[in-house]
Amino acid sequence: MQPYELSLTAAAEAIRARQLSPVELADSVLTRVEQVEPHLQAYVTVDAEHTRRAAREAESEIAAGRHRGPLHGVPMALKDLIDVAGAPTSASSRVRDGHRAQTDSTVAARLSAAGALLVGKTHTHEFAYGLTTPQTGNAWNTGRVAGGSSGGSAVAVAAGTATFSLGTDTGGSIRVPAALNGVVGLKPTYGLVPRHGITSLSWSLDHVGPITRTVEDAALVLTALAGHDPRDPGSLATPATDYRPTPGTDLTGLRVGVPRNHYFEHVDPEVEAAVRYAIDQLAALGARLVDVEIPMTRYLHATQWGLMVPEATAYHARTLRTVPELYQADVRVLLEAGELMPAGDYLRAQRSRALMRREWARMLREVDLIAAPAVPATAVEAGQEKITWADGTVENVSDAYVRLSSPANITGVPSLSVPVGLDAAGLPVGMQLLGRPLGERVLLRAGHAYQQTRPAPALAPAV
Repeated sequence: MQPYELSLTAAAEAIRARQLSPVELADSVLTRVEQVEPHLQAYVTVDAEHTRRAAREAESEIAAGRHRGPLHGVPMALKDLIDVAGAPTSASSRVRDGHRAQTDSTVAARLSAAGALLVGKTHTHEFAYGLTTPQTGNAWNTGRVAGGSSGGSAVAVAAGTATFSLGTDTGGSIRVPAALNGVVGLKPTYGLVPRHGITSLSWSLDHVGPITRTVEDAALVLTALAGHDPRDPGSLATPATDYRPTPGTDLTGLRVGVPRNHYFEHVDPEVEAAVRYAIDQLAALGARLVDVEIPMTRYLHATQWGLMVPEATAYHARTLRTVPELYQADVRVLLEAGELMPAGDYLRAQRSRALMRREWARMLREVDLIAAPAVPATAVEAGQEKITWADGTVENVSDAYVRLSSPANITGVPSLSVPVGLDAAGLPVGMQLLGRPLGERVLLRAGHAYQQTRPAPALAPAV
């Protein structure tokens, strides 16, 4: 096994035990970048010289007994909405030509303090306003979509060109690409991880979180990221927490909600079969399955778009008027549509969200978590715009991908995407676990227990 193939947990242990140096790990990852990045296009920029220099510094610190913890000396990638001092934050858009960040975002500063090594910035759908990331190829089949908007971050982890990465999630943008590329994606509780220094899409729906090879890896990254920052108005004042799951697979007493509605409607049969099999595995570990009814499903689509569209348009108001030609057509149309939305519609969406949060809180008193598909279909072909379901219903690809992930953004509850197999075409399937606000430890415990019963996750073939 090459060092780039190691999970974060395994790499951290090898570095701690002096069996692997940060320089060896960085060199392995950067060699992998040279091999596969021309085909995948996961990165906007890679600064190999900076990465190697930081690896040498990490190696010296560790040799001197100044080991900072499990992220020290581990290569990472950041979605190119996340500010790093002195580096461009392009948001994969021509609108940002010439931009350079003056200071680190909170999450970049925390990861740097933990000793993580930045490999580069990864592609996003322009300004995170989309679910495909068209610049980037799927790590399992480059002719398929990577998912979005954190497509580059998910592909980098899936292909071994980063040991872990960060993405952002406004309607599924961590979990969708994680599911489509066979890696783990965590959207934390709204406000648990600060967003200061991150380009916004929709301030009341935006989250930032880790994309990793394993659930245990996600817990390590979350432990470094979580914590209050007064510069983010939505940041929660929470105590320092170690999110690493306890060893073992016993889930006795855990109540797992299995939706009767919404989450298994208009879902590919292979996706449904893989997810239901994984849910049965949770039951085999001792969990009790409970049928649940997802509330207010008829309002989900309108509420998501009723919040996101006007907030995104407000953020882009100046550049939309001064340089509209610099936006890609699909993003410009959505931003212009936001200017036509009445204030009353936005207020009704806020009301709907308040009612939805109340009803989800009621439902989550009956169960500890909910298990469901992360996305209704595996990665579609690049350029495909529609999915036709068995009953003849036709759905836009982005609407299909966001349909099962947006409830967690509207309500702010945490959600974890875990790979649960491959379809007949060899494309990954993801299961989504959703929990109570600040219930990350329960999700991580369940996801980790499930993964311990499966073979170690393999990297994508990556061309």
